[in-house]
Order: sequence, then structure tokens, then C-alpha cells
Amino acid sequence: MQAIHFILLLPLLAFLVAGLSNRGFGIAFPKLVTTGALFIACALSWSIFIPFLSGTGTESVAPVFTWIASGDLDVSWGLRVDALTAVMLVVITSVSALVHLYSWGYMSEDPDQPRFFAYLSLFTFAMLMLVTANNLLQMFFGWEGVGLASYLLIGFWFKKPSANAAAIKAFVVNRVGDLGFMMGIFGTFLVFGTISIPEILEAAPGMAGSTIGFLGGRVDTMTLLCILLFIGAMGKSAQLGLHTWLPDAMEGPTPVSALIHAATMVTAGVFMVCRLSPMFETSEAAMTFVTVIGAATCFFAATVGLVQTDIKRVIAYSTCSQLGYMFFAAGVGMYGAAMFHLFTHAFFKALLFLGAGSVIHAMHHEQDMRYYGGLRKSIPITYWTMMAGTLAITGVGIPGSLFGFANFGFAGFHSKDAIIEAAYAAGAMPAFWVGVIVALLTSFYSWRVVFLTFHGKPRWAGSEHVQHAVHDAHHHGHDAAPGQVDAHAHGHEVVDNPKAEDAGHAPDHHAPSHEDMPEGTGGYHPHESPWVMLIPLLLLSLGAVFAGLVFHGFFIEAEGNFWAGSLFFNEHLAHAMHEVPVLVKLSATIAMLIGLFIGWYAYIANPRFPVAMASTFSVLHTFLLKKWYFDELYNVVFVKPAMWLGRLFWKAGDEGTIDRLGPNGLAWAVQRGSGIAGRLQSGYVYTYAFIMLIGLAGALTWVITR
Repeated sequence: MQAIHFILLLPLLAFLVAGLSNRGFGIAFPKLVTTGALFIACALSWSIFIPFLSGTGTESVAPVFTWIASGDLDVSWGLRVDALTAVMLVVITSVSALVHLYSWGYMSEDPDQPRFFAYLSLFTFAMLMLVTANNLLQMFFGWEGVGLASYLLIGFWFKKPSANAAAIKAFVVNRVGDLGFMMGIFGTFLVFGTISIPEILEAAPGMAGSTIGFLGGRVDTMTLLCILLFIGAMGKSAQLGLHTWLPDAMEGPTPVSALIHAATMVTAGVFMVCRLSPMFETSEAAMTFVTVIGAATCFFAATVGLVQTDIKRVIAYSTCSQLGYMFFAAGVGMYGAAMFHLFTHAFFKALLFLGAGSVIHAMHHEQDMRYYGGLRKSIPITYWTMMAGTLAITGVGIPGSLFGFANFGFAGFHSKDAIIEAAYAAGAMPAFWVGVIVALLTSFYSWRVVFLTFHGKPRWAGSEHVQHAVHDAHHHGHDAAPGQVDAHAHGHEVVDNPKAEDAGHAPDHHAPSHEDMPEGTGGYHPHESPWVMLIPLLLLSLGAVFAGLVFHGFFIEAEGNFWAGSLFFNEHLAHAMHEVPVLVKLSATIAMLIGLFIGWYAYIANPRFPVAMASTFSVLHTFLLKKWYFDELYNVVFVKPAMWLGRLFWKAGDEGTIDRLGPNGLAWAVQRGSGIAGRLQSGYVYTYAFIMLIGLAGALTWVITR
């Protein structure tokens, strides 16, 4: 067996062991098995990735078995390994292994830990199946597998109605995207006669300019196929229109948010577009569609992230926005930059999510940033690791190429700036300007999280969760610590206070005063997370700091040809990126500095500024707070008509027609008939003799008259 076989089998076996283990095995055994399996898979993934960096890696397909053979349809299950797969293997297994380890601390009080770790391993297996697929049906198997695992993990705390609703929402919205993906697969088989990815990509250029019948008309073949496939990516990667499930998915445990909705599952759509990039290159219209959707999502999500008060939702909308960057990079033809940002984003976004989980853990599962403040001294390691993540996502760095030396900066500086430069070099000016504006917005809302959480005066006294912890601690006669958390406190859903929306401060609450505590703490002592949670943060910080610097030359530069044909690489565009004007190279850095200054002024220098702005621009503030009213619109256009139609079929169709004329009608007829027959059964002999005589007379009459 090859290394790739072990990489896939280990998470699958870990899922089976953890899922089938009973209470007799204890809680530690399934945790140890799943975490150990993922760290081994991670080490094997890096052993595959490193040879591609050195130029010694070779593309291969490890056959497994023939899945389906029917007529012209031959689905042979094979595990494809090339540079693109190697990148995804490293991302998936590295983040998953660290999330498994982190969950030892974060989920330590949950009684259902074996089920949780089993779900994590199931997700990892499905994602690995997706990225190693050699044909579209095998990719679809992994595609649906991660959808199932996402449903299970989002709704892990199934006793919470909000978690169940979020899980169902994610499942339903993704089914809309998957319908497009399935139609794309069917159309691809119809056109090419195969679903083998290498054969499709080889034949794709020959189909450029051809037409196909669709909905009673003729349309460009490759445009249709690429847009249908991209609709699947829109659902999985939460692009505008099919994005509404992603913020609600924060109902799941924080490690789930880091694994699925920041680093891996939501990047499946980007991976699919890059894997099929030779197909997309045959249709300029499809490329434009991808660019427009990506840029629109990038801007939309960033604006909504400006006003969110739940720390996890800010980071969730940030994820949505960064995915938009990746898609418009692919749309302008720079797939290497899209994958580079996917790679760096995995590290710094997982870091930010897990850092947010550490803050939530320290604050007794309070997620509303209005109840934070002044935490940098209480949880210093969490603070500095989140600083590393913030410096990475905002793109802090020095464009050294302007001064005769190499660029130096955090991960996002290298990957996000490359996307903005690619958009300019490709002539996609609207996408370029969206990228620059969103860089400013990203800087503002990212520093807003840091300033509200770690700086300023403590505002902990206003939190009901914190006061609950203080009350419990005083009741038991010791200081309140984040470890003293009731099981029901997990997954707390923040309820907005309309009087203090985005004010930067908690609403006024009258908490008990404690002379020995700083003002606003309410007698609470936040404690740093255990080392089992801090080690993953420190390791991810290394990726946030160095991933861009180390891998920039491999992912972006044409020299060396790291991708080796695993995706379409536009060498002309790669060279043109070096020739863009100086202001273009500086644009993202300037935008970042402006966003940082506005964030500092609003939340450090003049904390009343956000309140004044929210009051002055109340209509815009409400519009952003309501997330552009997408949920309300979908509720009116889709949910309510669907519910009305469902009730119509239920009441008028099922109960009023089918049941009434079917089972209920027959039962009524039998009941009435038996009642009438029962009256004839009097039990007297003379009654039966009389009926017999009537029957005999009737029979004789029939014979005589005949």
C-alpha cells in the first residue's frame, strides 16, 4: 500500500473505532485513536508535499477498485496525487490534527466526546476523498460526505433548537448548489462521454465554441457546463446567494467552525474550480461569472462583518469574504494565487477561530464582544496568537520589491496582495477595486475584534454568563474560573441588545461591586486556556507568520513550475504581475493602514465614535446588521410559499382528499356497512327463517320470469 492509502484509511478507521466504541472504552480511548490517526496522516501528507516543493514529486493515480461499469460509464476508483492534491492534503490533515488536539481541552466537559471525535474523523475522510478524486462521481461522493459530516457537526448539540435549525439550513442550502453540480456532471458526461477528470480536461479545449440544446434554446456548451459546476461551488463555498448557511453554522462547537467553516470544507469549491481550470479557461463568459460572484461576495461579507457583535460571526463573515478573494482570483485566470490564498487562509483563519474559542472558554462561553475588554493581561498567549492571525489576515508586510529586496510580511500580505495585483494585471479593474476596498474593511473589522476583546476597560460585569460563573463560584466558596462551566452553557447563542448595537461597549448592567477587582469585571477572573488548546494556537501561528514568505515562490512564480500541469497556470499573467505600477503594489498596504487607523480611533481613541456613526447612519447600520436582508427575502420568497404549499398538500391533499377517500373513506364504508349488517343479526330463529323465505321467493321469481 502507498502512503496515500494510509492517509485516507486512518481517518476512516478512526471514525469507525470512535463511533462504535461504547462507554466501557471510556472517553480517552476514542480521543486518543482519532487524534493519533490524524497526526500520522498529517506526517504522511507532508512527506508527499515536500517532494513537489523540491521538484522531485511526480503525478500518480493509485487504483483502488472499479466502482461502476455500465455501458460507456466506467467509474474506476483511483486516488489521484499531484501538486494540487498535495497542497490540499497538507491543509486538511494539518488543520484537522490540530483541531482534534484542541478539542481535548475545549470539549473536555462534554459527555458526548466520542461521538464528536468520530464526526471530526468522518469529515476528514470525506474531504480527503474529495481532493484525491480521479473522476467527477468520486469527487461527488466526497462532496456529499463533507455535507453529511457538516450537518452532523453543526447540529452536534442537537438538544438546542437553534443548532438543529442551523444544521438543516446548511443541508438544504447546499442541496440547491449540489443540484447544479449534479447537472454539471450529467452534462459533462453527455458531452464528453466520460467523467474521468484527466480525459475531460484533455478534451475540453476542443469543445470551445460549440453549442448545446438547453431549455429550448442553443447555448455555449462549455459556458453552460462550467456555470452549472460553479453553482455547486457557490453552495459549498458560501458564495453570494447561497451563503446564508455559513454564519448560522456557528451554532456548532468552535473547533467545528475552525475545521469545516474556515479552513477546509468551504474551500472545496475553490479546489474544484482549480482542478477543472482547463474547462473554465475555454469559456470567457464562465470566467466572468466566477469573477463577478467572487468579487460581490467579497464585498458583501466584509460589509456585514463590520457590525457583528458575536466574535464567531465576525470571523465567519470574514471567511465568506476571503473565499470571494479566492474565486475572483480564479476568475481572472490566476489559479495559483487562488490556491495560495486558500493555503495561507487555512492557517490564519483556523488560528483566529481557535483563538476566539480560547476567548470564549476564558469568558465562560460568552460570545458577545460587547462584554469583553481588557483581556490581554489575563490571557496573554491567546492574545499574541490572535495578534499573529490578525496581522496575517489584514496583510501586514513590507513590499520589499519596491526597494530592491524581497517582500517580507505575514501570510495574508503575500497571498491577498498577489490576488489584487493579478486582478489589475488581467485588466479586471472592478475586481481590483473591490479587492482594495475589502482590504480596508477587513483591516477595520479584524482590528475591531482585537480592540474590543483585548483592549480598553473590562466590561465583563454585563455578561449574564460571567455573572452565572461568579455566582456559582461564590456559592462553592472559590474564585470563578472558566473550567466551571455547566454543560448547557456550550453553544450559547448571543441575543442582541438593540439599545447597544455595535456600540463598542456592553449595555449598562448593575453588577455587584468588588473592591479588589478592576472596574467592570464583576468579580470574574479569566484564566488562560490549558496547554492542550494553546499548543495548536502556537503551531498555527507559525503558519500565519511564515506560510506566505516560504511558499510564495512556489505557488505564484512561473519559474520552477511547481504546479506541473495540475491546474492551468497563466505564465504571461504571472510575469505581468511583476510589471504593475508601484501604487498597485502598495494599494492593499495603504488600505490596511487606513482600516487600522479607523479601528484604533473608533475603539481606542474615541469609543463614542461607533455609537455616533450608528446613530447618524441608522438605516445603513440596520441594513448591514440585518445582513442585507437576505434571510428575510428568502423567507418571503421561498420559505413561506413552501410552507403554504406544504400545508395545502397536507390539509387539502393528504387529509382532505387521499385520506378522506382512501383509508378513512374505506374505513367509514366498512364501519357503516357492518352497522347495517349488525342490525340484521337479531339472534332470533324466526328472523333468519323469514329472510330465507324472502331469498327463496326472490330466487323462484327470477327463475319464473326468466
